[in-house]
Amino acid sequence: MNHPITIRCSTDDDRAAILQLAALDSRPAPHGDALLAFAGTELRVALPLDGAAPVADPFERTAEVVELLRVRATQAGQRRSRGPRRLAALRPRAA
Repeated sequence: MNHPITIRCSTDDDRAAILQLAALDSRPAPHGDALLAFAGTELRVALPLDGAAPVADPFERTAEVVELLRVRATQAGQRRSRGPRRLAALRPRAA
């Protein structure tokens, strides 16, 4: 891939793009929350957060992007399991 990769959580507005990607990959579309990877503006991978198999563009090299999403999903899960951060840790320090 020659474009920067953008990773973000899915929203309801992404449903059409996810359905299109799933059709391209000949897989069922994931339901619920997913991490999405975009190359430029094109959706390349959707990784369901429920543990289901990823959906990826079969015409692009996406194996590394799938692994990147898995790492990010693991990090997000660890962050949730630690509980909320203290508010003071989120405030910017005064100069």
